[in-house]
Amino acid sequence: MSDQAAPQSMPPVQTRFRRVMLKISGEALMGDQGFGLHPPTVQRIAQEVKSVHDLGVEICMVIGGGNIFRGLQGSAQGMERTTADYMGMLATVMNALAMQSSLEALNIHTRVISAIPMDQVCEPYIRRRAVRHLEKKRVCIFAAGTGNPYFTTDTAATLRANEMACEAIFKGTKVDGVYDKDPKKHGDAKRYERVTYDEVLAQHLGVMDASAIALARDNNLPIIVFSLDEPGGFKGILAGRGTYTTVHG
Repeated sequence: MSDQAAPQSMPPVQTRFRRVMLKISGEALMGDQGFGLHPPTVQRIAQEVKSVHDLGVEICMVIGGGNIFRGLQGSAQGMERTTADYMGMLATVMNALAMQSSLEALNIHTRVISAIPMDQVCEPYIRRRAVRHLEKKRVCIFAAGTGNPYFTTDTAATLRANEMACEAIFKGTKVDGVYDKDPKKHGDAKRYERVTYDEVLAQHLGVMDASAIALARDNNLPIIVFSLDEPGGFKGILAGRGTYTTVHG
């Protein structure tokens, strides 16, 4: 018998959550551009998602469409609101397909699931099928919002997170949490470690729109706001590190 000891395997990283929803804006995908998709930025975010997927965490995603078309802006410019919102939903499908492509280039099995049926490019939303994808460790990207006008992708993310029994929503932003005022404009802005749903609504803190916050509150679903620009931030929070704000009950 050899005297050489068997190599010790590294203990697995303990994560706080088993299944999470990652909500990011469409603008997060355009990098320093003023419009559209910036492939290196999409690839960087895909790497962040992979680092968490490699921990065994089941991941849902919802991506906004504001880098391509924002329904509310179209409505403000005279377009009929319902039509503008449907155009915004189609923009989210484009972003979801781009993210799917980047994730699958990293060998992460991914499904784009649309609230508006378009069978040639993605799956229709069927809750039980989506849950099964997650159980098989596939990343599920929910596109086309809720399938209804007048609802934002924030509300869609909260709805799908509840339907998928996610344990938290991770809201990736440009700043490392929730502040009492814009930290880019005010040097004395205060970051909250924890804030309640009611405080977010009462103080108009801009974490998500009011219907999304109310839906999270009614189902006691925590929202973790963190910086998507910080490398390793998503994985670090799941491992109990990093800077972020928790919106809770």
